[in-house]
Amino acid sequence: MNRIAKSALFACALAAFAVKPSMAQEEVKDYPGAPDPTSYGYTVLAIGIGTPFALPWGFDWDIFGLDLNLVYGDCNKMYGLELAGVANTARLDMLGLQASLACNFANRDAVGAQIGLVNIGNRTTYGLSIDGISLHRDFLGLGIDGLIGAYDSEFYGLEIAGLGSAVREDMWGWQLALGANFARRIHGFQTALLFNMTEELRGAQLSLVNYASTCSAGFQIGLLNFIMDNQVPVLPIFNCYF
Repeated sequence: MNRIAKSALFACALAAFAVKPSMAQEEVKDYPGAPDPTSYGYTVLAIGIGTPFALPWGFDWDIFGLDLNLVYGDCNKMYGLELAGVANTARLDMLGLQASLACNFANRDAVGAQIGLVNIGNRTTYGLSIDGISLHRDFLGLGIDGLIGAYDSEFYGLEIAGLGSAVREDMWGWQLALGANFARRIHGFQTALLFNMTEELRGAQLSLVNYASTCSAGFQIGLLNFIMDNQVPVLPIFNCYF
């Protein structure tokens, strides 16, 4: 069998995995003016150089299995493994593993793991994120960030960062960084080499310098400790408010 025949046979076999439903397609808008990601159908295997230059052809497939691309992978629902040399995108929900050298993006809820230089979650991410920079709206699980971990809303679990970690609203658990930690409200522990900062402390801070605007129940250990609503706002070594 010559090479052309073998290639044609492989393409037909791969296309057999792709199924187009006749039912109404799912439509979701995530921000005003966003295009509706409608699914062509589903496949258990997508492979190629990069979406849309892959089999099956085009964007907007649901993948329940393996999405393997040399450069870039893009699909709607991703249940399984999404692996690419540069970047991955799941426009709808992701359940499983996204791994690439540069960036992984889950536009809706993600359950599982993301491994890459930059990991992004547009809604709630449950599980594990291993990266250089982490950008998630809400995160529940373990975050291991080589440089910066940043979360728009809430974090539940253990966050380990290099330069620093920032949570815009509530941090529940343990925030650990070599550089600095920031969170609007701490429910648990902040540990950093240089600086910890929060508006409201309900737990403990351990660093060279610790700062809390208010502290309803907790303590600080460091060279300088600031609790601004305390009777003595600044104390060396140890400060507390119970």
